Amino acid sequence: MSDSSVVSDSDARQTYDDVKDYYGKCLNDTKDLKTSACAAPAKPLPKHLSDALKDIHQDVSSRYFGCGLSAPECLESCSVLDLGSGSGRDCYMLGKLVGENGRVIGIDMTEEQVEVAQRYIDYHTQKFGYRQPNVEFITGYIEDLKAAKLEDGMFDIIISNCVINLSPDKTAVLKEAYRVLKDGGEMYFSDMYINKRLTPELKKNKVLWGEGISGALMWEELFQIAEEIGFCAPRLVTARHITVNAELQSALGDYKIISATFRLFKIPQDAPKEKRRVTYNGGITGCEEEMQFDANYTFKVGEAVEVDEELYAILKNSRFEDHFSFLPINEESGPRRCGTQKEFLSDPFRFAEETSKGTKTMGCGGKKSCS
Repeated sequence: MSDSSVVSDSDARQTYDDVKDYYGKCLNDTKDLKTSACAAPAKPLPKHLSDALKDIHQDVSSRYFGCGLSAPECLESCSVLDLGSGSGRDCYMLGKLVGENGRVIGIDMTEEQVEVAQRYIDYHTQKFGYRQPNVEFITGYIEDLKAAKLEDGMFDIIISNCVINLSPDKTAVLKEAYRVLKDGGEMYFSDMYINKRLTPELKKNKVLWGEGISGALMWEELFQIAEEIGFCAPRLVTARHITVNAELQSALGDYKIISATFRLFKIPQDAPKEKRRVTYNGGITGCEEEMQFDANYTFKVGEAVEVDEELYAILKNSRFEDHFSFLPINEESGPRRCGTQKEFLSDPFRFAEETSKGTKTMGCGGKKSCS
């Protein structure tokens, strides 16, 4: 399966121009959007995140056009890149969370958005009590980070918030993300996905492109692209349904759209992958008692959980290593908290449906599926 969003060079240039115009001139406020993409997050905000968001200047927050919350755990002193940083809301939030020793760079192709973001660097530096800024913004394309002079292995974490769907070449975006990530680094991003491919006519609709719908991938395409590039399989975190206004609904008919957050890890190819029992030792801000890693695994402090081969490799070779203990699976290692799961949840449409109906069971380590 290939990236069905890739278009010709001339069409790509037109898409860039249309998206720039939509976000630079047509949208002045979150309320101008024609979908529910910027509604409340799919799960309640931890206090440290809500506190950080309260410190963001209103002019920045009012021009927020994301579809999720791109703030993974364990951020202190990390170097972070925001793909499609817009007015800078997520960058400033992360600037507080990484601390004065961390660094956040935002890149966006829309000059009007970058200008808004840059306007408030001094404000947030003073608000956070920092001696010097730890956030910067550059104008550029997320498909070509080399042109922005972003070097190989430069970042611990990459985030993106409802922007990759606006790109005419998702494969290029993910290839560049992989390149600038350090070994053990993570791409944690929210985006929009569609349940089936749009007709050629709908894909050319400028409003649908601006709203992120024409460029939305099917979630299976994301998995294929990630595998081809070298990422571990995407780990689904959250998902929710997106509604559209009457005008767009008339055009879309029975197409379904969701917002979903996935996490991708760049793990060394020779890293051992084997089933292990892991115990979360705590110490991560906002996860004092438990850490919900994804839709399948929630780790509670002090409880051993059997994890799949790839998750062991992720935890062992990333910034999470110091917060976990690792044990082999054998008779001497004590009773198992969880056996192998009957089904691994990757489909965000199913997850959103089950969540909306209140039928979603907890992942491994949670209260319902593990005894």
